[in-house]
Amino acid sequence: MKKHIIPHSYHLQKADRTKLNGHNAFLIWFTGLSGSGKSTIANLVEKALFEKGIKTYSLDGDNIRGGINKDLSFAPEDRTENIRRIAEVANLMIDAGLVVLAAFVSPYKKDRQNIRTIVKDVNFVEVYINTSIEECERRDVKGLYKKARAGEIKNMTGISAPYEVPQNPDIIIKTEHESIDVSVAKIIDLIIPKLELNNE
Repeated sequence: MKKHIIPHSYHLQKADRTKLNGHNAFLIWFTGLSGSGKSTIANLVEKALFEKGIKTYSLDGDNIRGGINKDLSFAPEDRTENIRRIAEVANLMIDAGLVVLAAFVSPYKKDRQNIRTIVKDVNFVEVYINTSIEECERRDVKGLYKKARAGEIKNMTGISAPYEVPQNPDIIIKTEHESIDVSVAKIIDLIIPKLELNNE
């Protein structure tokens, strides 16, 4: 089947869109346990970028699973496919010239490495939201941990499924020790130089 797939050559390329937007395009990937603060921080980082005139788009676990990935479960193989699809969508958005913010538990190292492969390492910024399982369970903003402890949810990361900690993330955010404002500022400081066109 692949031999019949011939990509079309378009007049406009990523470089053209990047020049028009006035900034580089890449993926900011927020990983961490459920309840760690990924979506909250990603949302505020996007707001800060938007206010600077940066063209952005956010992808979030619950929203994606309600649409493009609604056919997937939380079994390990479906988690892997979930992340692969998200990476491919993000790659298209990068080609469109956007800064993409993705907040997903993404518990497996191999899946996060695959994201790097799909979008290319130069287009990937890994943000590890390092919040302890105890704190995430104390917050339990979605009530998932309570359900997991009661046996109502299977394959719950941190309870009945593993979370493989990133070895060399671009930045580590510890929400138990620093405010949200400080966390957001640290991420913005990290990515501002990457937005500059002369870094492409």
